[in-house]
Amino acid sequence: MPLSAKTRTVAIFGHPVEHSLSPAMHNAAFEATELDFVYIAHDVLPGDLAAAMAGIRALGYRGLSVTIPHKVAALALVDELHPVARAIGCINTVVNEGGRLVGYNSDGLGALSALRNAGADPVGQNVVVVGSGGAARAIAMTLVLEAPPKKLTLLGVDSAELNRLIEDLRRAGASEARAHLLDETSLQLGLADAKLLLQTSPVGMSPNVDATPVPAAFLHSGLTVFDAVYTPRQTRLLKDARAAGAQTVEGLEMFLGQALAQFRLFTGREPPENVMRAVVEARLGH
Repeated sequence: MPLSAKTRTVAIFGHPVEHSLSPAMHNAAFEATELDFVYIAHDVLPGDLAAAMAGIRALGYRGLSVTIPHKVAALALVDELHPVARAIGCINTVVNEGGRLVGYNSDGLGALSALRNAGADPVGQNVVVVGSGGAARAIAMTLVLEAPPKKLTLLGVDSAELNRLIEDLRRAGASEARAHLLDETSLQLGLADAKLLLQTSPVGMSPNVDATPVPAAFLHSGLTVFDAVYTPRQTRLLKDARAAGAQTVEGLEMFLGQALAQFRLFTGREPPENVMRAVVEARLGH
């Protein structure tokens, strides 16, 4: 569809953004659905974020994807926050509702969608989350607010970060949430009766593809194992989990899921999942 003054613009703000798959994925979706939208990438330096966000209003952009390093800073620059985004403490999506900027976080929704599509709904289950950073916060808070587990155990290497997250989760209603430093004892105890293992740390990401935060001996066939890392698609953890008879969910599914949620927010339409998946798989490899 040719661009015109009526074309709705969506963008991604980040620094850097050259590597982002989002423009190719969303533009393919807009073309497939014959929507008069375009998605572009803007490399925004941290010191320019406030001016760039003001530009969204001035230029009438329909919305934004927000990525590193702006997810926390952008929180203070919107007019309204979705409750889940407020609880998480960062945003990755902005929708311009007639000049009023509304912030969302679709990262956790992407993970939840990936788990449900795999038949592994967290509701009422024993869940172990490895990590305590931004991905852990987004996923854990989304589970507590949207799909409450029976028991939630956080395992990480940064005690201060863990404590902050567990306090926030308890304020959000996760009275049974627990946090422990990541070691073999806490892993063994946590995974013994767990149904879901959600790995949210960067361990195992390329180029360190032989690294894993979970020894293979602790994995079992009663688990569903999700790894937020998607480069490579098949991490050491997922390979070990499959060998142990566990069900596995790739990080690609979370990345795709959050993009599908963004498409709905930007357009009010159901996304063409097969088109968006094909773009991601072509870029990352099968």
